Amino acid sequence: MTSVSTHILDTSIGRPAEAVPVELAVRSGGADAPWAPHGASKTDADGRCKDLPELPEGTTHVRLRFETEPYFTNHKQAEEQQDAPRVRDSGAGAFFPEVAIVFAVEPGEHYHVPLLLNPFGYSVYRGS
Repeated sequence: MTSVSTHILDTSIGRPAEAVPVELAVRSGGADAPWAPHGASKTDADGRCKDLPELPEGTTHVRLRFETEPYFTNHKQAEEQQDAPRVRDSGAGAFFPEVAIVFAVEPGEHYHVPLLLNPFGYSVYRGS
């Protein structure tokens, strides 16, 4: 079976991002195929989601959506980071309220897709 896992590292503080909601959606076919919700989780104390369900047969694309606004609202890293831009007032919310990652999959593979996150940027890659 094809499977997906992820983790989040908050690079502004060098620690895992805990309790971030993650939604998993799948589609079969090309870019115009509809997305189907397939699972949800939250990152654990180590910033990991290990309990996402296996992908259905025929899945060609996966979307991971990370709900980052509550994490940044609760942790206020932007204010704590010495060189962080100070252009956002306290009620403005997160600069990136969510991060959506879409990637192609092949049957029988495992895909670990880490998110490196900070208040004003992010990066992803295929891990192992």
